[in-house]
Amino acid sequence: MTRPDFSMITKDKPEKKLLVFFKKTGGRSHGKISVRHHGGGAKRMYRIMEFGEPKEFTKNAKVLAIEYDPNRNARIALIEGENKKRAYIIAPQGLRVDSIVQDRLPLRKIPVGTLIYNIELTPGKGGQLARSAGASCKVLAVEGKYATVELPSKEVRKVLAVCYASVGAVSNEQFQFERVGKAGRVRHRGRRPEVRGAAMNPVDHPHGGGEGRAPRGMTHPKTKWGKNAYGVKTRRKHKYSDKWILQRRKTKR
Repeated sequence: MTRPDFSMITKDKPEKKLLVFFKKTGGRSHGKISVRHHGGGAKRMYRIMEFGEPKEFTKNAKVLAIEYDPNRNARIALIEGENKKRAYIIAPQGLRVDSIVQDRLPLRKIPVGTLIYNIELTPGKGGQLARSAGASCKVLAVEGKYATVELPSKEVRKVLAVCYASVGAVSNEQFQFERVGKAGRVRHRGRRPEVRGAAMNPVDHPHGGGEGRAPRGMTHPKTKWGKNAYGVKTRRKHKYSDKWILQRRKTKR
């Protein structure tokens, strides 16, 4: 088991005005399970995040604290604008208390080769790409209306050059080395046990049945409902965003 590094955290209790109740569904919609293996978990409150550029922070903002967020693997920063209004943002690597946070920049003003994170896809909507721990993208080119960006998955795609992004990389890059170590920590995250299909009866799963440790008895693995699984592409053909993707992501073998 390995535990996360909290050395960057400077404040234990969150800002009360920036908290909202986090209602859990247990994977149910209208009383019926729509997502399996969800349920339980530790109670937590949601931190209201600013993924864009709020009007009250158009100038310099001071970092008051670096905090832990139970809803994401990155660290968050509490900032205060010149009008004394406070907000939470995703903390980048190297951010410290009393640092001054500058404005986010449109992609057309960011030099080629710069690492960026929290990237907009729709102008004014707020960042949607590269928001998880340690994530960063690279600006490859800026031509006309579009900027070419390489994502963490090595996918290369076009983004409107007027979309905003933050310079740097997301904090808590050591998250990738964390090992859960025991089942209890998984339950604390709201994940319930998952039973192998091969351990079920034939009536419950396509992989079920057989004497002893029998193989699945079919060419391709199936889901509980008989659909192909493991390696099957689920992306819709002729999706509207295909025209923005120049190079597909590289899958790990």
